[in-house]
Amino acid sequence: MDELGAFLKARRAQLSPGEVGLASRGEPRRVLGLRREEVARLAVISTDYYTRLEQGRVQASAAVLDALSQVLRLDGDQREYILTLAGKTALPAVGRGARQEVEPQMLYLLNGFTLTAGFVIEGSRTAARRVDRRTR
Repeated sequence: MDELGAFLKARRAQLSPGEVGLASRGEPRRVLGLRREEVARLAVISTDYYTRLEQGRVQASAAVLDALSQVLRLDGDQREYILTLAGKTALPAVGRGARQEVEPQMLYLLNGFTLTAGFVIEGSRTAARRVDRRTR
């Protein structure tokens, strides 16, 4: 297991299902902390891929590492640490206060969503340029 895998495994062991919004089934757990499949499901990646990542058999993209940072509740320093271990650079942060221009036609379409959340994504880095009011 490489250093990134060891860090992910250790951090996974520090979190309980309740801390990440998972309901307890009432049955005894065989692992300390979160299971691999729970982390994978929350990060929207396959369990097999996450397992191989922990074992150091695959390289993760910055987007996957960003998703894992959120699932594992990493702070800024920890997030930078895993990106450094993986040889990646951070994705651009788009905070609640950040506003980037969106074409009027796209804004009209986005504001038309009444039953679901809407996002405008630009390029392959998947940084949200605009988020509608229901997702805030």
